[in-house]
Amino acid sequence: MAFELPKLNYAFNALEPHIDAKTMEIHHGKHHNAYVTNLNAALPGSGAENLSIEEICKNISKYSPAIRNNGGGHFNHSLFWEIMAPNAGGAPAGEVAKAIDTDLGGFDKFKTDFTQAGATRFGSGWAWLSVKPDGKLCVCSSPNQDNPLMDISDCKGTPILGMDVWEHAYYLHYQNRRPDYMTAFFNVINWNKVNENYLKAKK
Repeated sequence: MAFELPKLNYAFNALEPHIDAKTMEIHHGKHHNAYVTNLNAALPGSGAENLSIEEICKNISKYSPAIRNNGGGHFNHSLFWEIMAPNAGGAPAGEVAKAIDTDLGGFDKFKTDFTQAGATRFGSGWAWLSVKPDGKLCVCSSPNQDNPLMDISDCKGTPILGMDVWEHAYYLHYQNRRPDYMTAFFNVINWNKVNENYLKAKK
């Protein structure tokens, strides 16, 4: 069962001026596509040929570094494209908004903590909003293409929102200004999708 590059639900330029079209085109068509290609090449003989990407991540310690890096890259980016949308941003709504208030001290504190998670991730990685096994929300970061689903993660949970802080996610437009990119990212978060992810994770 070969994995495939998911289609975007919007045009490459739909997130401008916050995320530029050329970055989206390269990020999706080159970087994510490479993860999919390399993951499919690493699967034969691994025992993971017929598993979902979620199942692979949950048992990632069983598999090769190639599956860990490229499988993580595929899962992370598939989530990333879905939690962004044109004409989005603003404050969260629905049940996830209530949980952010209850579990994380409110939206302003969440923004500070989430941005801090991205800012302090040395080198490449991700900032995450996840649902922990106990059902509570948490904010953390992970290196490279790791994620909280993985059994090797320091902060285990089900990711419902992820922010890519690899340089390829922002360098064409923001150069080395990661904080500016992270500020802009809040203007494209699709909180309806994040809420949907939250409700699914809580089941």
